[in-house]
Amino acid sequence: MLSVFRQKKVPAPTSASLELLDRDHSLVAFNRRVLHWAQSGDVPLLERLRFLCIVSSNLDEFFEVRAEPHLAAFQSGRTEAVYSPQSYRALMQSLHALVEDQYTLYNQTLMPALERAGLRLVSHGERNAEQRKWVHQYFEREVKPLLVPVLLDPAHPFPQVANKSLNFIVRLGGKDAFGRDNEISIVKIPRVLPRLIRLPDKLCPKGSCYVSLSSVMRAHLNELFPGRSVTQFSQFRVTRHSDLAVDEEDVKNLRMALRQGLVQRHYGEAVRLEVSSGCSEYLSRFLLQQFALPDESLFRVPGPVNLVRLTQLIDLAQRPDLCFTAYTPSVPPQMRSSEPLFEQLKLGDMVLHQPFESFDGVLEFLRQAVRDPQVLSIRQTIYRTGADSEMLDLLREAVRRGKEVMVVVELKARFDEEANINWAESLESMGAQVVYGVVGLKTHAKLLLVTRREGRQLRRYAHLSTGNYNPRTARLYTDLSFFSADPDLTADIEQVFVHLTGQSRLLPMKSLLVAPFHMQQAFIDRIDALGKAAARGESTRIVAKMNSLTDEAIIRSLIAAGQKGVQIDLIVRGACQLPAGVKGQTDNIRVRSIIGRFLEHSRVYYFRRGTKDELFLSSADWMNRNMVRRVEVAWPVRNPELRQRIIEECLVAYLHDGVDAWQLQPDGSYQLQKGLPETLPHSVQAALADRYGIR
Repeated sequence: MLSVFRQKKVPAPTSASLELLDRDHSLVAFNRRVLHWAQSGDVPLLERLRFLCIVSSNLDEFFEVRAEPHLAAFQSGRTEAVYSPQSYRALMQSLHALVEDQYTLYNQTLMPALERAGLRLVSHGERNAEQRKWVHQYFEREVKPLLVPVLLDPAHPFPQVANKSLNFIVRLGGKDAFGRDNEISIVKIPRVLPRLIRLPDKLCPKGSCYVSLSSVMRAHLNELFPGRSVTQFSQFRVTRHSDLAVDEEDVKNLRMALRQGLVQRHYGEAVRLEVSSGCSEYLSRFLLQQFALPDESLFRVPGPVNLVRLTQLIDLAQRPDLCFTAYTPSVPPQMRSSEPLFEQLKLGDMVLHQPFESFDGVLEFLRQAVRDPQVLSIRQTIYRTGADSEMLDLLREAVRRGKEVMVVVELKARFDEEANINWAESLESMGAQVVYGVVGLKTHAKLLLVTRREGRQLRRYAHLSTGNYNPRTARLYTDLSFFSADPDLTADIEQVFVHLTGQSRLLPMKSLLVAPFHMQQAFIDRIDALGKAAARGESTRIVAKMNSLTDEAIIRSLIAAGQKGVQIDLIVRGACQLPAGVKGQTDNIRVRSIIGRFLEHSRVYYFRRGTKDELFLSSADWMNRNMVRRVEVAWPVRNPELRQRIIEECLVAYLHDGVDAWQLQPDGSYQLQKGLPETLPHSVQAALADRYGIR
């Protein structure tokens, strides 16, 4: 059982008057914590580069999803909700500072360290004669045939530039073939071209050498404009608002509407412009005008405009000595047993802790269901799976074996829409029943239900998860997989599937909490009940682990409960709007964030009053979208041994991490806890890896 913190006297509740932290600034702070891993000399060199790229990828998504309302408020001059011209300026200031720190690290630390390690990114000015000859031949053979420079004039307006694509803007001297002074040309770089090219080993005797596609282009721009001189140029990249908006009430076929929308996503409203640091004022001003962006949206960067593509160097280098030691997830004893999982589940529930235990256990559950002649039906939700998956092959096999297969595919899983559409079409072509959830909601619950004939009765077996059915991310994310044959729980899951297909009213649930119906209120009721108990002097405790905390109703409930004496610890990886540790208001609430080798993704909610406690696992964060705009589930863990295991591994250990933990301060900043007296000198992720023996 979790230890109890000393009770404190607190003032009367004032939760409604306490200003919450800004969500978007909290996301920027999260990316600073990720950047810390790239800055850490304790992290292998190529992994530091990987974390630098992760920050860039996160920022891409931030601009694609979060920037548009800020920009709209700035350009209109109006204040709408939390968006205003002032909020946009403040946000851009924070983002510019973060990007500046990224490139400082890239140029002054990582690139020199990589060169010392024998991995050299060679610019045009550094290339010797033989290297220049090889690069020129590569340009002539692989690059130039794919380029179509567009000289701007009334017949050739500024071309459509795709979201996050690499482009060059060129200012030319002299006159064109018709004697005109047209001076601006745009060169779009096809996505099919690799952004990093490895030079032959014979041209780089010490280590390995690489050239960026940008440097190849810079060195040969003149060859694209015979008879003209290149006077100014810059690489550039525009980020566009990319959150697909489809009016589900007004479309007849959601799948077709989304597929059409995917084409338009690449050409949404511009929200950010990146150019080389040496880009002239003339060219940068020209581009800002073309994309209708203010100065604050311009990012001048001393390096590649797309750091994300540098992950290619990690793959090209093939240097395991510069990467983390490979992990091999352990296989739980129950998965190694010759006894079928269905027989084992009759004796009690099971839990897998990923990635420390192998996701193959989930696949094995499905394999046995597919190949068991007594299994009659398989139902599953799909949110993010990846383009290729054994799971898809197993579901196809189940259809071929004559089983009833029903899959709820969430087509609106952001940036996974195309993969999910392909899944849906593939399964439908095989004869599976495919549905797309509920109009106006995203189906985010992770459920797999198997119905098996056993004698004269049908028995259900279920898998629920805090994470997605994605084998790749299962090796990178911490998640909990839960297997059960509990009649009440599996009956509830069946009702959720009936609701998703028939959109009938949910019957009263015996075990599950289901959003958007009653999950939010169920959590608030538990928080409020503990607050009342604490006010009477009872010992109370809340510990919750999630990815983000932005639901205002739950936050206000937590603040009020803390003011009544409930001791609250929150482990929130990303955005958190609850201002913890504010004197006289949130003294009893502590918020910490764990940033480690693996992405923290499990959602665990613990409530205790006296000697009675409850533990829930969930697919949902405490965010408003999860509570009211998604189909989510949370389920209790009733087995005492499993509950204690989860408490120890997912809560207690995280509260004592003294290496990867950051503590939220009252002003919204975070303080690294490494080496502080109240922490233990261990990383919780490393400790769990050691426990499961997978180093």
